[in-house]
Amino acid sequence: MPIAGESRNHAAGHETMAGGPTPTYSAVVAHAAAFLAELIADPLLRRHLLSAAAAADGGGGQQHSAATLQALSLISDALDMSSASGSPSPSSLRAAERLLQSLPAATPLSCLLLALASGARRAGGRASAASAASAVLDLFVLDPALARHELAPAAFEALFAPRLLPVMRHFATRRASAAVASAAAQDEGENGSDETVALSAMRVLSLMSGAQAQEMRGLEREYEMVLDANCRAYALYLKKILEAGDVARSSSPPSPPELVFTVGHGGDQSAGYEDASADSDDDGAVQSGVRNNPMWAEAEGDLYPRQGSGRLQGRRELMRPPSLYPQRVAPHLIVLQQQQQKQTPRVGRGSPASRLRAELSPATPSSDDSTEDSSSELLYAGKQEKHPASPLSKPRRAPPRGDEYGAGGRARLSPESSSSPMGGGDADQARQHHQQQAASTPKDFVCPITSQVFDDPVTLETGQTYERRAIQEWLDRGNATCPITRQRLLGGALPKTNYVLKRLIAGWRDQITSSSPPQPATPRPSRPVTRMESAQGPAQDHPAPASPVKINSPSPDATGSQASAPSPTSVIVQASVESAVGELRAAVSCLCTSEDLAESEKSVLKIDRLWRRESAMGAGAAEQKQHAFFSVLAKPAVINGFVEILFNSVSAQVLQVAVFLLAELASRDDGVVQTLTRVDADVDCLVALFKKGLLEAVVLIYLLSPSVEQLVEMDMADALVSAVRRGDEDPLDMCVKPKAASVILLSQILSEEAAGDRDSSQPVPRSALVSERFVRSTVMVLEAEQVEVRVAAMRILLRCVAEDGHCRGSIVEKLSLGAVLDAFHVVGDADKFDIVRFLSELVKLKRRSAAERVLRAIKEGGSFSMMHTLLVYLQSTTPEQSPVVAGLLLQLDLLVEPRKISMYREEAVDSLVQCLRNSDFPRSQLLAAETIMNLPGKFSSSGRPLARSSLLKLARVKERYRQPQSQSQSQELSVVRGTDGVGVGGEDEVVVAGEDKGASEWERKTAYALVGHEFGLVFEALSECLESKSAELFGASLVCAAWLAHMLPVLPDTGVVGAARACLLRQLVIVLRSAKHGSDRALAMVALRSFMNDRDGMQDIATYIKDVLKTLRELKKSSGLAFDMLKLLSDGQESSIDMWNHKELNHADCSSNGEVTSIVYFKSYIFSGHSDGTLKVWEGSENILRLVHESQEHTKAISSLSLLHSEEKLYSGSLDRTIRVWQFRDGLRCVEVHDTRDPVQGLAVAGAMACFVPQGGGVKALSWSGGSKVLNPSKSVRSMALVHGKLFCGCSDGSIQEIDLASGTLGVIQTGNKRILGKANPVYSMQVHDGLLYAGSTPLDGASVKIWNSSNYSLVGSIPSPAEARSLVVSADLVYLGSRNGAVEIWSREKLIKIGTLQAGGTGCRVQCMAVDADGDVLVVGTSDGRIQAWGLT
Repeated sequence: MPIAGESRNHAAGHETMAGGPTPTYSAVVAHAAAFLAELIADPLLRRHLLSAAAAADGGGGQQHSAATLQALSLISDALDMSSASGSPSPSSLRAAERLLQSLPAATPLSCLLLALASGARRAGGRASAASAASAVLDLFVLDPALARHELAPAAFEALFAPRLLPVMRHFATRRASAAVASAAAQDEGENGSDETVALSAMRVLSLMSGAQAQEMRGLEREYEMVLDANCRAYALYLKKILEAGDVARSSSPPSPPELVFTVGHGGDQSAGYEDASADSDDDGAVQSGVRNNPMWAEAEGDLYPRQGSGRLQGRRELMRPPSLYPQRVAPHLIVLQQQQQKQTPRVGRGSPASRLRAELSPATPSSDDSTEDSSSELLYAGKQEKHPASPLSKPRRAPPRGDEYGAGGRARLSPESSSSPMGGGDADQARQHHQQQAASTPKDFVCPITSQVFDDPVTLETGQTYERRAIQEWLDRGNATCPITRQRLLGGALPKTNYVLKRLIAGWRDQITSSSPPQPATPRPSRPVTRMESAQGPAQDHPAPASPVKINSPSPDATGSQASAPSPTSVIVQASVESAVGELRAAVSCLCTSEDLAESEKSVLKIDRLWRRESAMGAGAAEQKQHAFFSVLAKPAVINGFVEILFNSVSAQVLQVAVFLLAELASRDDGVVQTLTRVDADVDCLVALFKKGLLEAVVLIYLLSPSVEQLVEMDMADALVSAVRRGDEDPLDMCVKPKAASVILLSQILSEEAAGDRDSSQPVPRSALVSERFVRSTVMVLEAEQVEVRVAAMRILLRCVAEDGHCRGSIVEKLSLGAVLDAFHVVGDADKFDIVRFLSELVKLKRRSAAERVLRAIKEGGSFSMMHTLLVYLQSTTPEQSPVVAGLLLQLDLLVEPRKISMYREEAVDSLVQCLRNSDFPRSQLLAAETIMNLPGKFSSSGRPLARSSLLKLARVKERYRQPQSQSQSQELSVVRGTDGVGVGGEDEVVVAGEDKGASEWERKTAYALVGHEFGLVFEALSECLESKSAELFGASLVCAAWLAHMLPVLPDTGVVGAARACLLRQLVIVLRSAKHGSDRALAMVALRSFMNDRDGMQDIATYIKDVLKTLRELKKSSGLAFDMLKLLSDGQESSIDMWNHKELNHADCSSNGEVTSIVYFKSYIFSGHSDGTLKVWEGSENILRLVHESQEHTKAISSLSLLHSEEKLYSGSLDRTIRVWQFRDGLRCVEVHDTRDPVQGLAVAGAMACFVPQGGGVKALSWSGGSKVLNPSKSVRSMALVHGKLFCGCSDGSIQEIDLASGTLGVIQTGNKRILGKANPVYSMQVHDGLLYAGSTPLDGASVKIWNSSNYSLVGSIPSPAEARSLVVSADLVYLGSRNGAVEIWSREKLIKIGTLQAGGTGCRVQCMAVDADGDVLVVGTSDGRIQAWGLT
């Protein structure tokens, strides 16, 4: 045992190596959360740990306090009920926390209960997570040994083991030294017998003397004491990190405590226990004669007793149930696992050839499957012996097996020597040689369970390798997890032997054998040597005669350096190998030396036949021959010969075979890869062959591991896309399928392109990525066996979706999500996030039913609970990734009834809210806001969210006031209007109604989940984001706030409306008043409108009434919602007339052209007809009434103008008996002239005909083909209106008729009357608007305008104006009446009350005609004195 000074020096040497990265707040919280999540989800494990903690606290006769027991009851009931209800009761957990925090002194049980309560209560957010982690660390402060062995071994491995690795290595070295010393002493005592040298390390431990065993036990007790001291100090250090929180990121973290490597024994309180345990251990040694393997010591008690637990040993063992964890995991296993994860991750790292050698087994099995672990059987034989004296102590002629101890201090079995046993004076030299060999033993060759070199290694799906007999016994004991990683094992049967590792061990043993020291002469054999044996060579040793005591030894065909008696079979095999190698050498010689291309090609084909023939033979012979073949073919000269064939041959078969052989060799040896990549022309040749259609060449290119830059420079993208499109044909059965290799290489190119400049030239054309065939072929690759291939295919599909969102439909149609979901559990963090992004993109479908089917497939399709997996991943992921993970988890949870409390839902919403409020990560804030924007589930067919467009539709923004939209936003608006692709007119109305109902229900569920969390905490977070200076974050947060506020009236009344107003009202008013973009102001209006549904909301808005009213008056002409809100806010005021203020914009004097007879407004232009036959075009937008064009082709007055909007044509009717057709494109020009044979008084135009009032009675219908007829000839028509094939006629006698132009039928809306008081009552003007017919006449019966329902002819209202309605025009909100004295009255269309009057023209003029623009904001009036005036709403 080293002295104190040596320990200090050793400690100083290890201080610089102390382990791993500096712990952070998030890492500590994440590891603690993962440990507690396992306890919460597993009731059996939770009850066991609570029982163990209770036994530790009460083992000395002390009773637990009433508060502890009450807290135990509350937490147990809450967690047991959570399995049924989905989430534990928060009130019970909070009550338990208060009870535990009131305790005067903490105990392991109280700490464990506090950790469970804080970890299960998700509503507490980061504070609860930190409290839970602190309680877990308190376990290691109070009783480190109990926490380390029983309560929290997983937390110890994650948090403490990386830091304490120097201590573990230090004691491992001391154990190894003690074991070597005991072995040496025993060898000296037994005169260096051969049998003693053959014992394994575990056998040496079992045969120690009493003093040596006592020394080893003392070393183990010191090891536990040192671990306890370091655990306490490091736990306090981690608690300081938790107390500092995220603040520690900006400042330097506290320094970790120094490691302690020795503890004094002077004051050790466990001295009495040491004596007692020493006696008991001695008794156990006498009875059994062997020490048990600590890995299996689950039921027999701890191998390393805890400090101070001697007096409690009996009762604790009775109360404590069997441990669910292995008693002890050696520290080197943690180091090995971490190094494997860093050096060889499971997916997408390292050389492809090296990954193949590490992961793939040979195609042909080996006869070594039956090989038994001789070292393990020695251990088991020792367990079965009942007498201390072993027959192995007698001198026997047996193959020697040395005891080794690796660099890490683990006892390891050395490779067997094929030479004769050492004896006599060579014993010390042999032991020294064995110790030198032990220092160089690769740790990957040692089983972590038996601590011996592998004899029959098997690699589980977790990536860990074990001895077959040891892991089989582990499984036979009822365990279903990997001993190191604790991941659940899916298959029941063990996999095949890892022959790659076995061959590496055999090669290593051969190297050790060749470097062994000289051996003494081989003694005379005890029996005659046969001719077969002499043929094997004189150096062979012979086994000893059979011993009376059975000793398990390796089977005769076992490979390795241990000598065995030769057999006739081995001679036959050797002869067969030599014969095959001779044929191969002849073919290789021809390949490398022949100048005839045909002969070289025949040699390649012959080499391929030999390779395949030997591969199809028996396992043992095939392995030997393949090894011999490989040594011949892997030489650089042979590789260059194959490359020459690739350059010169034109035979497709020869080229395929050459590439196949090179790929097989490259997958087995990096030297082949180096030979191929040494000359650039060789790689260029492979690329050229691949582009020309040699699909197998891509496998070899993949094995050569070219960089992404090289792949792009080679211009392989098109060829890779073509390879992916092809099927999975692989006639040569290559080590990697060509399609899989193509997918991986293409994924690397696309990943590099996505990380670079997207505006630069793309190596992969967009058209190739979005093709239907390519997408479907890539989807099929998602079911590949190799996880790396699945992940690569998923990344390609992500890029396809980014290029064209319509690909989602093809992906979802053919996708089977099981393989993708299972891959989530075995990949790294970066790949996990890509899988979450991929799944999140798949649910962005236009149809709600299809999206929910995908969500159900994600929830139920994997081998594990995807929701629980996402929850654990969410708790440990980075802030930039949390929103996407939380969004997917929330959608999965909302598939069930949303009213129940759910741990997943609370955690997801809490994560979104925390990301919104975390201003230190702006990217995380934006992603959280965009995630909430996607939750309503409204998407276009390309997957673009429609939340913003849907809300703008509610604002009813008029088209001329909309801001210029980008192409994507225009597509969103078209989808909202129902014009995206094919309309729904031909679809089943029942299906459409069901989709709408499902979408509305989903929108309500998501909104309720968000606003119901922590009494509307999301509104507070959104209010903070609305103050952000980032335009993207502001815009996304505004959409979220407007959507949630709009949904409040349809959600159950939980009182969050008041919280929403308190958080958002002020910010929304600021946006409404001062936002730069009109769309932002429209969104603010939508949100404010939802607050005006109750009295409290109106009172809160009244605080800002001045600003709100002012802004709404500005927006009322551009938004229908602003008008509605203004009317709602104006009720109760003195008057609402000020809402409709009109301001004269401009006027034009056309008196030189006579009267203004007709005016129409089309788009941004005003057309006016005059009594001298002039037609004028005016600008109708900014520079209103600026003359643009003038034409005078009519010889007499233009009586009327009419527009055909579908063809964008203007028709003018004139008294010169013509109708002219005009087009306004680069100037006004007449394109058609139609002769009417009658003066045209009034004009209405349909698609194929025109109706006008002739000089006589009735209405004349003129077909553009030349035919005409007179309708309703008995009436004198004064005005007309043509809508949807129906002609409404107002007559001089006051009657109104409806004529169906298709059938010619006549309907009477109002009957005519004779003159009243000698005065006529003609209908001067008519207009149809929103299904209502407005007819203007004289006010003889008290109303100058009557309003009729155009469908059922019922009178629905009237305007009691005293003026004659000579001219009439109707807008969305107002009705304008033009009288004979030049006055224009303004009436409310809804309330039919007079709002104001405008004066047009000069004195004594009359209003001839009027028109309004499409939005009803501009009024244009033409008068009899030749003036045109324009007014606008202000």
